[in-house]
Amino acid sequence: MSDPAAPPGSSPPPITLVIADDHPVVRHGLRSIFEVSSGFAVLGEAADGAEAIELVTRLDPDVVLMDLRMPGGGGVEAIAELSRRGARARVLVLTTYDTDSDTLPAIEAGATGYLLKDAPRDDLFGAVRAAAEGRTVLSPGIAARLVSRVRAPGNHSLSSREREVLRLVAKGSSNREIAAALFVSEATVKSHLTHIYGKLGAKDRAEAVAIAYDRGILG
Repeated sequence: MSDPAAPPGSSPPPITLVIADDHPVVRHGLRSIFEVSSGFAVLGEAADGAEAIELVTRLDPDVVLMDLRMPGGGGVEAIAELSRRGARARVLVLTTYDTDSDTLPAIEAGATGYLLKDAPRDDLFGAVRAAAEGRTVLSPGIAARLVSRVRAPGNHSLSSREREVLRLVAKGSSNREIAAALFVSEATVKSHLTHIYGKLGAKDRAEAVAIAYDRGILG
């Protein structure tokens, strides 16, 4: 990222990166394309979310390239934990998955951007630069779908926690059981249910579950 204190005419310091992916070949490939390009420096590689959290905390990179589905700790959980810790690094999700069930939780957890692994190299470089500057980056298909969801009449986008509550409701759990499972108060559960009913246009638990199944929210 640029350094305002750098003397005129000098090159800005490189954008520093940590790469988190469970496939060694993918990590090696990403490291290679960034290391042969000016303006970037790869500080480390992580094979899962837990290792990514440790590296980011220790190395303080500008950007994390984060895969989502990794054994031993997924990307969404790692993004949420980094946000909780107040990490300076911007997280750019780089994955093969572009469904709403993957995209929305990652963005809600604190990801700055979401890009697919088949993106051209120049698009990847541009996305990393934008993420380092704090700008939101979304692949065109994902951006179009999110805009459609926002503009759709009766938009029913639920937060990840609201979907958790609804899944437990669908299993027949009481408010007390949901509160215990999620480590929240019953009042919080009731608040989530009120929001769920409003977003889905439902009058009670049974109707909310039926609507959620009909719209594919619960699979």
